[in-house]
Amino acid sequence: MNKIIGYLKENKRRIVMSFVGVIIVGMSVGFIKTGAMGVDPFTSLVTGLDALIPLDYGIVYIIINVAMLTFSLLTDKHYIGLATFINLFFLGYITQFTLGILGMFIQEPSMVVRVICLVFGIFILCLGCSMYITADLGVSTYDAISIVMANKWKLGKFKYMRICTDVACVICGCILYVIAGNTIGSLTAMVGIGTIITAFFMGPLIEFFNDNVSSKMLGEKKA
Repeated sequence: MNKIIGYLKENKRRIVMSFVGVIIVGMSVGFIKTGAMGVDPFTSLVTGLDALIPLDYGIVYIIINVAMLTFSLLTDKHYIGLATFINLFFLGYITQFTLGILGMFIQEPSMVVRVICLVFGIFILCLGCSMYITADLGVSTYDAISIVMANKWKLGKFKYMRICTDVACVICGCILYVIAGNTIGSLTAMVGIGTIITAFFMGPLIEFFNDNVSSKMLGEKKA
């Protein structure tokens, strides 16, 4: 018990950053989906799979994350931690909750409101990811893929590996969505300007927040 208490005291700031980061990410997806100008790449993959499998979004999110968890277990267990499991079991439901709340107040959003939701959603999405990545108590199973590619396999910088995994997610999500019986024309509800922005700029934005915000929250100076 003393070891547990000691661990909690020693990592108090990291634990709070992990919790808050995951909550912010879950909320961000709700804002981005409300903007209806394209979701982030990983959400597009989950949405495509959700269209194919008749289960709640939260359940589908858990299924795909459990599959990706295997990747982390086989490549680098270091990235599995507190934030991994918070993300795995709660992020999908946080997104559902956020969508429900926003739906009560924003039923037929104007273009201005949609743009605001998109921009705000992308901003806090990158901030939330940066917070729990920097806290280093585990990352989401999806984030782990690009981090392993950059830090362990040395295939390139994180921001470039993130772009590669994000583009792959968008392609797979679109294919699954169409296979589920939806028309190609209806893809605009899932893939749009928001998807393009996050696919190509999310990695660099996360790095920006890592260097200028999250590391300072943690009280660490970047080398």
